[in-house]
Amino acid sequence: MAIRSAERKSDSRHTGDYPGQLTALQANRTGTLRECVQNALIRYLTNLDGHEVKDLYRMVMDEVELPLIEVLLDYTRNNQTQVARLLGISRSTLRKKIVGHGIGRDP
Repeated sequence: MAIRSAERKSDSRHTGDYPGQLTALQANRTGTLRECVQNALIRYLTNLDGHEVKDLYRMVMDEVELPLIEVLLDYTRNNQTQVARLLGISRSTLRKKIVGHGIGRDP
């Protein structure tokens, strides 16, 4: 899943209100990453149909953290030092997350 620079420009951009705010482009619609997460959570909670939810925080964090790390590993050509720097965490913390998510292991 190599990310070309043209895709990077169209998939995320900075907004005028908050320069660090990522946006997600979807079929003639632009929304911030925050709005996408909010909408996904609202849809999830609306469709629970009475089922009890446990450990929602962990579920959401896993849903976001795994693709975040995978995309950054691809973007940096598996340079874990660079990924850790981009994420603002130590390389050892990144390594624990990689192992915890099973990234790079054969299924």
